[in-house]
Parts: sequence; structure tokens; C-alpha cells
Amino acid sequence: MQKKSKIIFLHHSTGKNIWLGGTNKYINKLTGKSSVQDYFNKYNRTHGSEYLINEQYFPKLSPYGWKNYPFDYYNIWVRNAGDKMYLDEPTLEIITKEYDVIIFKHCYPVSKILPDTGNPDINSEDKRLENYKLQYNAIKKKLLEFPQVKFILWTPAVHVKSQLSEEEALRTYDFYKWINNQWYKDGENIFLWDFYKYETEGDLYFKVDYSEGPDNSHPNIEFSSKISPLFCKFIIDVIESR
Repeated sequence: MQKKSKIIFLHHSTGKNIWLGGTNKYINKLTGKSSVQDYFNKYNRTHGSEYLINEQYFPKLSPYGWKNYPFDYYNIWVRNAGDKMYLDEPTLEIITKEYDVIIFKHCYPVSKILPDTGNPDINSEDKRLENYKLQYNAIKKKLLEFPQVKFILWTPAVHVKSQLSEEEALRTYDFYKWINNQWYKDGENIFLWDFYKYETEGDLYFKVDYSEGPDNSHPNIEFSSKISPLFCKFIIDVIESR
């Protein structure tokens, strides 16, 4: 069993809420305290491990832009791969030198999926399944170039019902199924944390009771408090090969 590991969680606002869990945002700003950090600190004290977890916004608002969709990971990590930062964002060649576990995700606008055109384009920012699949396959090929690193991908976050048409929700479900049943392969260095399952509980939408409001697709503090320790346990299970 590995007793030391450096972990980075790349996220935007949805991920930040899960990072905080039940921690007040103002307390976090003052002290840096978060539920995820507390969980790992307690686990390390109890088990004699040194699992060091950090988080950061990826990509940042500037200069790249507040976009963390399939195109953006493909754009930064595949199309602009190498030992130089791309628009002030670390490539995999850079970030894998420092971290043993890399966690990444998309925020809920990833679920605003348009119909396919029949002409998929890997270099398109259009949110379409045909483009997502090409971009995901290219990302996976790149991740497999770093077998010493474990990657954890969140299954896609989804909007509450008021913010998503049924057609968009069904396409998101199709994307979710494709990730689980075709893209993911057991035995590789890529692991899926099933956030979609937790937030939908079998429905097509983020449950309103778990959101910050009927028109707000951010997870509320009650849901975040419930999910945060499950997220932490999953990371440790991945590190310890369970």
C-alpha cells in the first residue's frame, strides 16, 4: 500500500462546493479550511499516511476563460501538449511531474448538448456528442501516456430541470452511458467517480432538493456535506488500489 501521494483537484464552482462540503465559504477564505482537507488530515493522522491534496481552478477565468468542457481539456492537454504552459494553464507534461493523482471534471453547462450534425469535429467547441466522443478519445490516449499517474474523472454534472430541455437531458444521459460503458476500461490508470449518479438518483436532472435553488444548478451545502466524504473515500480507495 502506498503511504505517500500528492493529489490535485481541478475544478470550477460545482467542484468547489464539494471541496468545501459543510464548511462555510467565509471560513474557507479566512482559514483555508474545507471538508475535503479535514477528511484527509484526519485520515493521515489515523493511518500514518501522507496524502497531500490541493485544489485549483482549471482553467482560470483569465487568460484562458472559464470553460472546462471536453474541448478545453483536449485543447490544453492534447492539442497544445508539451513542457510549456498554454495560456497560463499547465499541460499534462507539467502537472504530472508534481502530482500522483489528478482529478478533473466538467461543470453543469457540459449538459447543454446540441444535436449531432453528422460531421464531428474534434477541434470544435460546439457541445455535441459527436465532438465530445472524439475529444474524450484523444484525452484518454493522452492520459495513458502517464501510467505512473492515476486520473480520476467525474461523470458529467447536469442542470436542474428548469435549466435543461428534455432533449438536452437525454443527450447528457447518453454521454454518461457512453463514458461508463465504452470509454472507461477497467484496469487502466483512469477511474470514474460517479457524480451524475449521486446528483440525479436515477432521474435525468440534478435534483432540486440538492441544488441551491430551482433555477440554480450548484449543489447546496446539505448535498455537498453528504457527498464530500464519499468523494474523499473514493480518492483514497483509488490511491490504495481498492
